[in-house]
Amino acid sequence: MRPELIVGNNQERLEIPESWLITLEKGGALAAGEILLKHVVIEDAPLLEHECVEIALVDDETSARVHEQFMGIEGETDVITFHHGEIVIGVEVAFKQAAENGEPPLRELFRYIVHGLLHLAGHEDEDPADRERMEAAQEPLVARLWPEIDVLA
Repeated sequence: MRPELIVGNNQERLEIPESWLITLEKGGALAAGEILLKHVVIEDAPLLEHECVEIALVDDETSARVHEQFMGIEGETDVITFHHGEIVIGVEVAFKQAAENGEPPLRELFRYIVHGLLHLAGHEDEDPADRERMEAAQEPLVARLWPEIDVLA
């Protein structure tokens, strides 16, 4: 069963339209369905168990605090995924990356949701080989679903 996604804007530094939150919820649900069908890599993947995945969009300060508190790494980051079904996304990082890559910020936020969902499906990205496998699942999924998501926005 595909989990419901709830996206909350927990920061005030960058404007995130309400329509984006709805679009990310719908697009994330599409991605979750496909990930459940094709990209679960461990038998007890957390994504298999959750009826709901909560996604918190946060500023750099909050991202850095969570990153250090739970991963022992200083500095802001893009995505932190918790197996209990929560994904924390650094909005400022997403906007910076989008600008550097010439992509819409909404697409970068969607990419981060897909990334977090893949973590919940058992993917890891700590070493280069794992990162490569994860990106091989992530990028085609983002590219294929983006046209549907862009229409929703």
